[in-house]
Amino acid sequence: MTLVRSAALSDLSQVFPLACDFATSFRPERASFDAVFPRLIAQEHALLLIAEEQGDVLGYLLGFDHETFFANGRVSWVEEVMVREDRRREGIGETLMERFEEWAKSRDSKLVALATRRASPFYMAIGYEDSATYFRKLI
Repeated sequence: MTLVRSAALSDLSQVFPLACDFATSFRPERASFDAVFPRLIAQEHALLLIAEEQGDVLGYLLGFDHETFFANGRVSWVEEVMVREDRRREGIGETLMERFEEWAKSRDSKLVALATRRASPFYMAIGYEDSATYFRKLI
């Protein structure tokens, strides 16, 4: 049975290869990853979830929340969701999203949002709607 829980420092080495598989625009560097991982799990406004079975990490979700004017309060943003390729289509991604939504509700977020280029059908299937265009500028 798949367990979804908050990340622990001991998950670092199993999450790194998944983060490498997730990345398309950047290539995660191990030294940076090792420095950022403990800071993320300590942040009040960040949530790093792990999906695991018997100590084997199958996927992760990294998200944040913050205050806004447009939503009259807090919103939550999913930054990264990754499930191991051989374990996709088993409901793991959906469970990660459900747990993040529960966290967002518990923090009085008005909405959950994310940007995706590759997984639109997945998000549409779990009740998300296309809402905006994503822009970026590397600095």
